[in-house]
Amino acid sequence: MERTLVVFKPDAVQRGIVGEILSRFEKVGLKMVAVKMLSPDTDHFYHHYETIGKLASRRGKETFDTTVDAMVEGPVIAVVLEGIEAVSLVRKMVGTTEPKEALPGTIRGDYSHISFAFANSNGLAVPNIIHASSDAAEAEEEITHWFKDNELFDYTATHEKFTQAKKRKA
Repeated sequence: MERTLVVFKPDAVQRGIVGEILSRFEKVGLKMVAVKMLSPDTDHFYHHYETIGKLASRRGKETFDTTVDAMVEGPVIAVVLEGIEAVSLVRKMVGTTEPKEALPGTIRGDYSHISFAFANSNGLAVPNIIHASSDAAEAEEEITHWFKDNELFDYTATHEKFTQAKKRKA
């Protein structure tokens, strides 16, 4: 089974839509194996967004600084989800990073709409609700950064025989 990290950003927490969105992941058959609410400092987000994600390297220091400033505005909720091809499934469900371009039916398409151009011209971070690991290697690094080993749980959910292709006993 593959694991991936999802971080509900301050805009999702402050809007009170975390439970509604989390239920979408559960309904598709992903299993929650870790969850916590926290208020990380800028050093934590620097490691997450630059050491692991290379945001400043890819999109520039201004975008990086604006993003980190927005992330420390309030608590976030970090979740580890597990399932078959969990990283790509979550990415598909979340939708493209720019809310304006996210398709209806995706999380960003249903809960956000602001464009990069609008955000950039107003000195804002794009309120796009959620962070999702971009690939399996990044997911492993992010999970290790956000969670200790003893915070990750291994258990059997009743739906696994249907959602994780487990063989039924005869």
